[in-house]
Amino acid sequence: MDYLTSAECAKKWNVSQRRVAIYCKEGRIEGTFLMGRMWLIPKDAKKPEDPRRVRKIGQDKK
Repeated sequence: MDYLTSAECAKKWNVSQRRVAIYCKEGRIEGTFLMGRMWLIPKDAKKPEDPRRVRKIGQDKK
């Protein structure tokens, strides 16, 4: 299986490298593993939904 680093996934998904590392640490991407200090992510992994972007109904800005 081919793997990408967190930096390569960050470019592919248009997010920061830190955000990819958080996804990995939280277990939101299947098949990832930590080699030393570098996260390796399967090449065919899907970008998880970002929970910070969900807007709840009825909680509009006042």
